[in-house]
Amino acid sequence: MRILIHTGKGGTGKTSISAATALRAAEMGYRTIVVSTDAAHSLADSFDVALGPEAEQITDNLWGQEIDTRYSLHKYWGRAQEYLVRMLTQRGAENIVAEEVTIIPGLEEGSQLLWINHYMERGDFDLMVVDAAPTAETLRLLSLPDLSRWWIERLIGVLGGRTIKLLRPFARGIGAELPDEDAIEAIQELFDTLDKVRELMVDPTLTSVRLVINPERMVIKETQRTYTYLNLYGYPVDAVLCNRVIPAEVKDPFFDAWKQLQAENMQLIEEAFAPLPMLKAPMFNREMGGLDLLRTLGDALYGDGDPTRRMFEGFTHRIAPDDNGGYILTVPLPFTTKEDLDLYRAADEITLRVGNFRRNVVLPYALRNLEIKDAVFRKDKTLNIHFVPTHTP
Repeated sequence: MRILIHTGKGGTGKTSISAATALRAAEMGYRTIVVSTDAAHSLADSFDVALGPEAEQITDNLWGQEIDTRYSLHKYWGRAQEYLVRMLTQRGAENIVAEEVTIIPGLEEGSQLLWINHYMERGDFDLMVVDAAPTAETLRLLSLPDLSRWWIERLIGVLGGRTIKLLRPFARGIGAELPDEDAIEAIQELFDTLDKVRELMVDPTLTSVRLVINPERMVIKETQRTYTYLNLYGYPVDAVLCNRVIPAEVKDPFFDAWKQLQAENMQLIEEAFAPLPMLKAPMFNREMGGLDLLRTLGDALYGDGDPTRRMFEGFTHRIAPDDNGGYILTVPLPFTTKEDLDLYRAADEITLRVGNFRRNVVLPYALRNLEIKDAVFRKDKTLNIHFVPTHTP
């Protein structure tokens, strides 16, 4: 099963593009499911049909689902949470408070990811299109398998099977409740599944993340930041989908300033995301809802192309930790010589200039207070920029 994840700042048209992509794939013969992980669902509105927390058929070869967070959380975390709630209420916590604090940070969002593994194991679909939540929520979703590992390893370590068997007789004597094997199994199964999901999502032969963007400076900057973190976590991005570009045939002088500004911002997008391919969709004169208008959007975005194909292989930059608390930013620069290269740093970004071409990389927060130790242009045509902790006298 191929997985396409669309993410971007809220209001960029992610849902319409996700719906149009799924419809295009379904009409090309792929058995397709499109799911929304956004708490403010609008996928059903895009198709002008009713959708629920389980997959429902929309048209031939196409199913849709608006994932309900609470439904998903109960489905995958319910048994473990029941035990944890009982344990806290025995110690005087109010039931409603216990229910809230027994949800691992990020798990509400993360439970939505588990549907990816669900559909992969079922094998019913050729393609899964994910209409992801706006960028901040999406980053929490994608980082959950890593961030929760610390939490669960310690919980499983304390509540592991052998320890439980040794403590159970003593617990009964003092009236304490220890988790049964079902609760332990549920916790372990949840995080085993999250690990499987991560393996699926970092595999570029299966998954592509696509950045939905508008030619607006604020949108571009936020999307750059998202792209940096996607690279940091190893999620393969293969395209930028630029939506709501004012068409050239619009001649009304009222739009001249907007068109000029968009042209400048399109250049900024090239600098920020090259060599990722950029697909463009025009600004339409109406809201894109219903199958007919979604077909029109799909035609504008993909032409005669297949939206399921991999549009880019490799990486545009990577960030990896070294052994001494620093990081190495690696940027491929093919067809470049050392003499052509200039590097500039602002507080939160790196700008590379190669002749008339510029690359702009927004730095993650972990690198912003580090200093550049050196920048080495290697024989393999990659630039390695080494960030190290600032030395204070």
